[in-house]
Amino acid sequence: MEVIEKVFPDTSEITSSGRLEIGGCDVQNLAQKYGTPFYLFDSEHIENICDTYNSEFSSRYPNTQVVYGSKAFANKSIFKIILDKGLGVDVVSGGELALAILCGTDPEKIYFHGNNKTETELKLAQEVGLNKIVVDSFHELDLLNSLSENNDVIQDILIRLSPAIELDERTHKYTTTGILDSKFGFAIDNGDAEKAINLIENMKNLNLIGIHFHLGSPLFSTIPYVLGIKKVIEFLSHFKNLKLKEFSPGGGFAVSYTAQDKTPSVKEYAEAICDTLNESLDFYNFPKPKLIIEPGRAITGPAGIAIYSVGAIKNIENVRKYISVDGGMGDNIRPALYGAKYEAVVINRLWDERPKEKVTIVGKYCESGDILVKDILLPEIKSGDIIAIPVSGAYSTSMASNYNMNPRPVIISVKDGMDSIIRKRESLSDLFKMDV
Repeated sequence: MEVIEKVFPDTSEITSSGRLEIGGCDVQNLAQKYGTPFYLFDSEHIENICDTYNSEFSSRYPNTQVVYGSKAFANKSIFKIILDKGLGVDVVSGGELALAILCGTDPEKIYFHGNNKTETELKLAQEVGLNKIVVDSFHELDLLNSLSENNDVIQDILIRLSPAIELDERTHKYTTTGILDSKFGFAIDNGDAEKAINLIENMKNLNLIGIHFHLGSPLFSTIPYVLGIKKVIEFLSHFKNLKLKEFSPGGGFAVSYTAQDKTPSVKEYAEAICDTLNESLDFYNFPKPKLIIEPGRAITGPAGIAIYSVGAIKNIENVRKYISVDGGMGDNIRPALYGAKYEAVVINRLWDERPKEKVTIVGKYCESGDILVKDILLPEIKSGDIIAIPVSGAYSTSMASNYNMNPRPVIISVKDGMDSIIRKRESLSDLFKMDV
């Protein structure tokens, strides 16, 4: 089946009896064991993609550190896999930072991003010995310099630049970040970036060790990376006293959500980034800094699958057939927020050769926009069928909510025929345990 081959996790296979297995585990049996909805992660897939990013980049630029963009999905069990593969962690909040520290992440490999870090968060970062705070604003420069002076420390920092690289329409405007009109970073074109670097030279408690930029996500072409690297290195060449130890073109590496999606391979991303960086550094006679790359979606997205049960079915003749499932926008807001497109399969009837019908898979939430997959061709669906939506491992459960007072789903991992819970299903009592 083409969809299974192209967008399901590495260890996915259809058995001779027509059952879907992932990580050696029968997914229908897992649905019976855990109930639906649930999310499943293929641990071996995550291990494999970590190895691929490590090898493809370090073979072209040896001084590379791969850093996982944990906003895609932050979880103790996932962090363990990531750390075992030598990756660092990119965090954007005190919560993600606390989890990274709890999991034993080396503070030298934690990069703290965010456009509005609070004083409490910055204090926590200094308490745990973070050396890689990525400063995003003039306000943060002043605040961090003051905190560092009070703590009698010299804080190593990177700063985030905005090189004003326009992206094509495949990257949603909500996730386009490296443009002039953005809340993120110091823009090059309006002089903010130059002003920030000059200010830091006079801040005795801040030490600028690196430059970061992030253009957006996902990027379906390597061209923006090429343009961004060239522009940033050319800009930096005007600062003769700048000692660049680290350089980060961010993340944003795309994945295929549907069988028709065309995305660059990890090799193609690595070639474009490493070749352009080497050429630009050589042209301006820069010493070679450490290269930091930050895949997030690319690490966990294709490794995760959402599993739902079908409930109500509503057929409006000559209009649309709605298939309602027991999850929806509460566990995956991306279709409603970004218009994201997904595949879906009916896992209890993978070999059903009957004519396919066009249906729309919707959730159980009180919103007409609670649509998971629109106008997809599937075999005739019945109540009780089990539907799997692949490539659900990034920016789904991490953005989940309790809208309509629905508990968030259980999350499991599979490997070598074994399954385990990595995040418990919320109970009804969990929903109001914080109320007073």
